[in-house]
Amino acid sequence: MIKAADLPQTLAVFPLPGALLLPRSRLPLHIFEPRYLQMIEDALKSGTRLIGMIQPNPMRGKKDALHHIGCAGKITQFSETEDGRFLITLSGASRFRIVEEITGFSPYRKCNVIWDGFDRDLGPEEVDKGFNRHSLMLLLERYFSARGLSTDWDTLKDADDELLINSLSMLLDFKPEDKQALLEAPSLTTRRETLVTLIEFALRGGNSEEMMQ
Repeated sequence: MIKAADLPQTLAVFPLPGALLLPRSRLPLHIFEPRYLQMIEDALKSGTRLIGMIQPNPMRGKKDALHHIGCAGKITQFSETEDGRFLITLSGASRFRIVEEITGFSPYRKCNVIWDGFDRDLGPEEVDKGFNRHSLMLLLERYFSARGLSTDWDTLKDADDELLINSLSMLLDFKPEDKQALLEAPSLTTRRETLVTLIEFALRGGNSEEMMQ
C-alpha cells in the first residue's frame, strides 16, 4: 500500500479524455504511443510505479491545458505484446493537484504536484451512510434498458458501496467534464449524489451544460 511519505513531488501524467481513475479502484489501459511506452518503462523502474491520470481541459482556452486535479495510480499488472505494446492495470492510489508543469526533454508530460486535501484517499474504504441501494438499482435498470446495455446484476447488488459507486463512475459513458466532477467529489456520498444526478439527466435527454445552469 502507498503511504503519504512515498508520494512524489514530481509525477508523470497521462492526459486521456474520459478515462477516470479513482482511489482504491482499478483501470486497465492499452499503451501503444511511443512516448507513453517510455513513460510506463520509466515508471516501472521507479520505487512507487506511479503515474497520474488527468483530464485535458479544453474549457481553459489553452492548447494542451489540463485540469488541476487528477488521480495517481500504481502499475499493479503489466504485460507486453509481441509487437511492443503494453497492457497494464493501474490501482488508484490518491488524487493530486497540479502546481505547475515541468518543461524539459521528456517525451511525456511531467508536473510538480501536491497531495494536500486528499488524505482519505490513502485510508480505508469509504462508506456512504445514506446510500439507498434499491433506489440506485431501479435507476440503473432504467438507464441500461434505455441504452440496450446488459450487466451482471447479481455482482452489482453484492458489491460494496465504494466499489459499486466508483465502478459505475468510471465505466458509465459520461462526458469528460462529468467524469471530472465525479473525480473531484469530496466524499463517496457526494460522488454517489453526482452519479445519480448524471444518470437521471441522461434519462431525461439532458446534458451537463444544462445541469450546470
